[in-house]
Amino acid sequence: MFRYLLKLLAAISFYIWFSSIFCIALCQQFYTVIDLGTLGGLTSGATGINTSGQVVGSSLLSNNATTHAFLWENNQMTELLTLGGNNSYGYGVNNSGQVVGSSLLSNNTTTHAFLWENSVMTDLLTLGGNSSFGFGINNSRQVVGMSEDTGVNVLAFLWENGVMTSLGTLGGGNSGARGINDSGQVVGDSELSDNSSHAFLWDNGTMTDLGTLGGLISLARAINSSGQVVGESLLPGGGYHAFLWESGVMIDLGTLGGVSSSASGINSSGQVVGVSDVLGGNIHAFLWEDGVMIDLNSIIDSSSGWILLGATSINNNGEIVGTGLYNGQAHAFLLPIGLTITSPTAGEL
Repeated sequence: MFRYLLKLLAAISFYIWFSSIFCIALCQQFYTVIDLGTLGGLTSGATGINTSGQVVGSSLLSNNATTHAFLWENNQMTELLTLGGNNSYGYGVNNSGQVVGSSLLSNNTTTHAFLWENSVMTDLLTLGGNSSFGFGINNSRQVVGMSEDTGVNVLAFLWENGVMTSLGTLGGGNSGARGINDSGQVVGDSELSDNSSHAFLWDNGTMTDLGTLGGLISLARAINSSGQVVGESLLPGGGYHAFLWESGVMIDLGTLGGVSSSASGINSSGQVVGVSDVLGGNIHAFLWEDGVMIDLNSIIDSSSGWILLGATSINNNGEIVGTGLYNGQAHAFLLPIGLTITSPTAGEL
């Protein structure tokens, strides 16, 4: 009886293994790419998505010379206008639909960070210099970015309740903030005293150097609710690789077969999205989870007309946005998939 049970278990295990391999080969599921359209021009790009599925980005207008920030929801793209100049760019959106970005002023030479809410775009001003740029916003309406100061430097800032505060540097002259989580932790990059530039994590007044993957340069782009940070770092031999930093350790996420990669977004589950070189030199959007990086183009129908070039943000539902080529034109896309990587890797087959 015991030997019979062992044989039965072995047969069941083989059947499950064979079925999974057979399905991977023949039962590939393809996901539908949603074209977010444009504001009348030829091209658009998406840069952020919140939990409700509201998407922010930028698009050319019908004259194909002017770019405006947009907010997309319920299949409708809304133009966010500007602070008086020709162009504006949307970068981040929180769960209240408040948008942060940058806009030219009426002189069309000076750029200021803005906060858009309830159809009103507010100028966040600067740290005393001419220009500022807004990149990230959390659910407490805290905004981060970078601004020229009264001297010659550009510094990371935190804006809250009408006040813009410099976050300082890691010892060098310049810094910039890219992302913020709901705990008020801020990530970005800063010059060091030796003129190299490293990713940083700013928390409650303290800026921490996150190091690199061996090269002189790293940049942090996003942080999730658990304090996991993503970005890219220069390698000792050249080329940049996407990284995931957590608990003091920077992990190399690799590439899709090419030289370089960069991570732009991470959600509360630790799913990472970004862009990577592929063999041959082209760039493709990727999703990384639990040590596995997949090309997002491998899960869409190759006859759809899409080539997904880069993924910029992923929300806590697993919905992904970015920019791709649709029939040859760059358009903002949404993958409303809640994708989880479950296929075994080559080493597990």
